Amino acid sequence: MIRRLRRAVRRVYRSTVDLSHPARSPLGSAVVNCVVYEDGIRQPGDCPAEEAVRRVRKSGRGFVWIGLHEPDEAEFKGLAELFGLHPLAVEDAVHAHQRPKVESYDGALFAVFKTCRYVEHEVLTATSEVVDTGELMVFTGRDFVITIRHGRHGSLGPLRERLEAAPERLAMGTSSVLHAIADQVVDDCLAVADAVQDDIDRVESEVFNESAGRAGRGDAGRIYQLKRELLELKRAVAPLDRPLDTLANRTLPGVTADVRPYFRDVADHLARLTDQIAAFDNLLDSILQAHLAQVTVAQNEDMRKITAWAAIIAVPTMVCGIYGMNFEHMPGLGWTYGYPAVLALMATACYVLHRSFRRNGWL
Repeated sequence: MIRRLRRAVRRVYRSTVDLSHPARSPLGSAVVNCVVYEDGIRQPGDCPAEEAVRRVRKSGRGFVWIGLHEPDEAEFKGLAELFGLHPLAVEDAVHAHQRPKVESYDGALFAVFKTCRYVEHEVLTATSEVVDTGELMVFTGRDFVITIRHGRHGSLGPLRERLEAAPERLAMGTSSVLHAIADQVVDDCLAVADAVQDDIDRVESEVFNESAGRAGRGDAGRIYQLKRELLELKRAVAPLDRPLDTLANRTLPGVTADVRPYFRDVADHLARLTDQIAAFDNLLDSILQAHLAQVTVAQNEDMRKITAWAAIIAVPTMVCGIYGMNFEHMPGLGWTYGYPAVLALMATACYVLHRSFRRNGWL
């Protein structure tokens, strides 16, 4: 009941704005929105990037935030020329499949983050997808923020709304937006780790549930699948350590001294997440070893039962084999009660063996 309630809460929590909606700006199909912020306040109306940049640079304060979803080279070319983005960073942003990193190009920062989403499922199987990953690229300069999202999750709509509700944070400049994005990426990964823990707890309880019987103790395929999905989460989380350390401790273009401590806080959350994933991996190793030990014990029990029944059946087989050799001079052949006596002897021997095996736990 508690697990079902957790899953229901997660579904409600994740039903947030998806920036892949069909509303597009005139710049192209990949552009989700283009918003101007001055003194932390969102300016009314959406406008093309050229107009937004002209307004910001004319006023000398604020910045423009442009959001894109999976742009191709042609769609991103105009923005790259408008903001003077480095060709190497542009290539990485368009083609994706990059490791998390932070790089500085001519006064602008280019950051890559891996986004994670927990895939809801009623029953965990050996082929269940548990962790889905995407990518989020961020360009930041003195007066612009460009976010490029790859994948069907990692929406920045709720984040934008939270920042707009706290204009003092937006007033700190583009580095505050970069911090908010990094913080959300890590928080989303923490939520995924908490959800994966529910699956691990369920598998663990099935493996060690004595009353469930052999059929209810799970299988190695589900445990191995969880380990693979946990590895997917680890690949998204582990490389974040170096970029966050760079943002927290190095002097970078556009990252002010006031924002730098906030990146250290995100790095602390990442360290907790890394430790949590390592603990999960060790726990799954222990669960897998315990499951394999149970399988070995169950096989040994089966072999003991088979051996015990084979020994019991061997007694009448031996007696019948001896008396089936058709010799003339054999004990009991001329005795009236010989046949029932032999049957009684076989039944008694089988009963004694069965009772002995039961007493020793073989049956």
